[in-house]
Amino acid sequence: MPRPPLTPAEYWDLYKPHRGEGEQPTPEPGPFEWTQFPGHGPGPELLGAPRTVLELGPGEGADAVHLARRGIEVTAVDFSAFQIERARRWWAHVPGVTFVHADACDFLLTEATEYDAIYSMWGAVWFTDPEELLPLVAKRLAPGGVFVFSHAEPGPDAYGPQQMRGKWLEGRERELTVLRWQYTPDAWADLLKRSGFTHVDARVVPPPGDEALGTLLVRAAVA
Repeated sequence: MPRPPLTPAEYWDLYKPHRGEGEQPTPEPGPFEWTQFPGHGPGPELLGAPRTVLELGPGEGADAVHLARRGIEVTAVDFSAFQIERARRWWAHVPGVTFVHADACDFLLTEATEYDAIYSMWGAVWFTDPEELLPLVAKRLAPGGVFVFSHAEPGPDAYGPQQMRGKWLEGRERELTVLRWQYTPDAWADLLKRSGFTHVDARVVPPPGDEALGTLLVRAAVA
């Protein structure tokens, strides 16, 4: 019987520690960018002027730190124990940012705090069933709050949960598989509206130059 796909947490805990030899140096937070192309597309202005922000899937934590250094109170939630331990170690000296080890849906379900903005930059939204996640996000936004997320644009006819594969782990031919959810902008807009969001703007930001893959970028609000 085939082994079920690894969860994203298991994937990142296994993949990240084996990307290179030795301790990875602390990254320097650069521009806050939604696309995978430096200097291309909008920046943090899509979040408005929030006082409190929740990031779902911060990874290395550089984007959360970027916002914290702008005076925003940031909570960053990731279910990879390795990612959170490393982010805490790297950014312990930065005030205004808290890294939490938890599953995104579990955190949203049990945490009573409301946030002015919630976002995910190529993070947890991509790897979580939206039918479960989006209603929980809507409940944790303050009135007038915004939800913004981005990830790679979907390939033709590759919609719904898709398998993402990779072979790393010190050169051994071991395949890791996780699921990521992909939809057209119109499908995302429908999912968000059914989950209680209004003023939905879902689109694909075209790539620059000869690059082949654009960025799905979605912004929605609650009343």
